[in-house]
Amino acid sequence: MAFLRPGLIATWLLLTASTAFAEKALLPIQGDLVGSMDTMSTRYEDTFADIGTRTSIGYLELVHANPGVDPWLPGEGTQITLPQQHVLPDAPRDGIVINLAEYRLYYYTNGGVKTYPVGVGTEQNPSPLTQTKVTMRLESPAWYPPASVRAEYKASGDHLPRMIPPGPENPLGPYALKLSAEGYLIHGTNKKFGIGMQVSHGCIRMYNEDIAELVYAVPKGTPVEFVRQPVKVGMKGNEVWLEIHRPKEEMDSDTKDFLWRRVMERMDALLDVHPGIEFQRAAVELAIDQADGVPRLVGERVRQMAQAIDDTEQSAKSL
Repeated sequence: MAFLRPGLIATWLLLTASTAFAEKALLPIQGDLVGSMDTMSTRYEDTFADIGTRTSIGYLELVHANPGVDPWLPGEGTQITLPQQHVLPDAPRDGIVINLAEYRLYYYTNGGVKTYPVGVGTEQNPSPLTQTKVTMRLESPAWYPPASVRAEYKASGDHLPRMIPPGPENPLGPYALKLSAEGYLIHGTNKKFGIGMQVSHGCIRMYNEDIAELVYAVPKGTPVEFVRQPVKVGMKGNEVWLEIHRPKEEMDSDTKDFLWRRVMERMDALLDVHPGIEFQRAAVELAIDQADGVPRLVGERVRQMAQAIDDTEQSAKSL
């Protein structure tokens, strides 16, 4: 395994930074739905991995939002959907929230939210469901593989040294955020492919351009919460929006039954907070059948009921 010589590390960092995305937009929070859907026309040489890298969208997000399109050869002039609209997770809107089920990180700041695609742990090495916090910013981090990872490499016939210095061979990329959960980082990567998938040994992997922005924006002590919510339901005004992410690629009857139960649980919880909602069963069924991570309008708070509730709230305020 070849490593970058120390004298070239600065050059590597400069080249990495020079391909940066435009800074992520701070999305205003008005209800539970943020962002907007978009489309683009592909070039002949495009792949979904390339498009994801250019637009900061995860690979599986693009695959699920564009059924029937070959992710490795979409072809010249193919119109594809860019899934850039999201129902916010059911979690405190404070600091960082990582929804493992949708491979996405939400950073709440300055009254809004910035959101980024991430790679998460595999089934064999899952990312933790925990509450933690940021403890340190790391620039040009060296990687010290844990014994379990070195043993895994050894079993497959590869040797992994105890320390890998900064450079293109380092899987942590150019920046990382250290968490108080021992052994876990939010970090960059030395691979273009894998963001928006289960690929890591438990850490959270980001595009280098995204972590380069996030690492300097997040202060020490910022809370970080890991959740797993394949089903998200939220309100925008009187509208009800449903977003579903498939827990596994095969949509068999057991998976659909699981999603139906979760949808019913989320809808019951929403009704406790927003009475008077009417759901459109056909729209809910379509969202479950597709399970493509695209938010869908599935119901509405009945306007008469909504007005009555607003009148009651106004009367209460005037007392």
